[in-house]
Amino acid sequence: MYIAQDEKSVITDRFAAHVSSGKVAFYERVGINFILGKREGIYMWDIDGRRLINCHSNGGVFNLGHRHPRVVEALQTAVTELDIGNHHLVSEARANLGARLAQLSPGDINHVIFGVSGGEAIDMAIKLARAHTRRQTIISAQGGYHGHTGLALAAGDAQYREPFHSSSADFIQVPFGDLAALAQAMNEQVAAVIFETIPATLGIAIPPEGFFAGVRQLCDQYGAVMIVDEVQTGLGRCGQIWGIDLYGVIPDIIVSGKGLSGGLYPMSATLYRDHLNPVMHENPFIHISTCGGAELGCAVTLTMLDILTELEFLPHVRHMAELFAGGFAELQHKHAAIIHEVRQKGLMMGLKLTNPLLGPMMTVAGVEAGLLIIYANNDTSVIQMLPPLIINETQVGEVLQRLDGAFTAVTAMLR
Repeated sequence: MYIAQDEKSVITDRFAAHVSSGKVAFYERVGINFILGKREGIYMWDIDGRRLINCHSNGGVFNLGHRHPRVVEALQTAVTELDIGNHHLVSEARANLGARLAQLSPGDINHVIFGVSGGEAIDMAIKLARAHTRRQTIISAQGGYHGHTGLALAAGDAQYREPFHSSSADFIQVPFGDLAALAQAMNEQVAAVIFETIPATLGIAIPPEGFFAGVRQLCDQYGAVMIVDEVQTGLGRCGQIWGIDLYGVIPDIIVSGKGLSGGLYPMSATLYRDHLNPVMHENPFIHISTCGGAELGCAVTLTMLDILTELEFLPHVRHMAELFAGGFAELQHKHAAIIHEVRQKGLMMGLKLTNPLLGPMMTVAGVEAGLLIIYANNDTSVIQMLPPLIINETQVGEVLQRLDGAFTAVTAMLR
């Protein structure tokens, strides 16, 4: 009904004419001819039937794979009773999801503001921090990425904000993981410090030991709000509910998105601690999101959280991570001329290659080998590996085998 209604050439020309001429030109230039058709579990098919294993998951959107049957059923059931809802009114669906998210969040993070996208949720986090502190300055990481909306864009890397003239003196950046640089940048004008727990676009950068504890201490010292961007690292990706749980630190705000959607309905959330609530209590209509926290989406997200919190789910993620770690070690030994470093926390994984040109080459070789793998835009020497969390042992083996083939193909091209 919806897939392969026209020939590839017709679809591509229509997409170029009306959606993105630049994307079509890019894929033609690198030789990737793929239009998403059928999708199920960890797999996705071109409309001509060619199958790829999704090892990127759209940055964590497809943590449960494509079209998880329980999530599909939840949406189908919800649509018989619910619609988007009305953000002006008290909502049972939003109340239930808010309570569930509070239960799963560390410390006294008991409040939530719903949105549609991660960027929108980041914007809200920065607005809340500024309103609470009555300060302007925001500190983020060089090479980081928080979204393409207004304040999120300003907090991100220069290549995203400068074309839109969104740079601002109120936004300062320091190297990720550098506590000394952060300490030097801190002062009484800083409203918030915002970092991704593991910056994906920077190349799956793993924070050094004690980094987030130091961030927490500096924020407390200067009265700044600590925001962690868990849009990609949250919801089981790192082997815990939240990536920040690995570091034993309680931030003031957690931002979540992508995986909250269950891959079916756009949802994001700005989760925050009790002491920040007066801003929203005093003027509950100061921030609105017409489609944020849509009641249909709440049903989807609650089902996703039910799956995530089943006793066997997170142990399964950690076990699959161990299998990948062993396989990566073997690949690194075999392809030492190409693989420089393995970066991994749970199934948040990156392979640092020996040359910035190798990331794009591996992306193309990956498609040829039957894998969707994406290089990190702010460090093109890194291949991001974010397979669905439901991947099983046999499929891990298949991914490793296909990776081996892709590395072999790239090595031959280099020769």
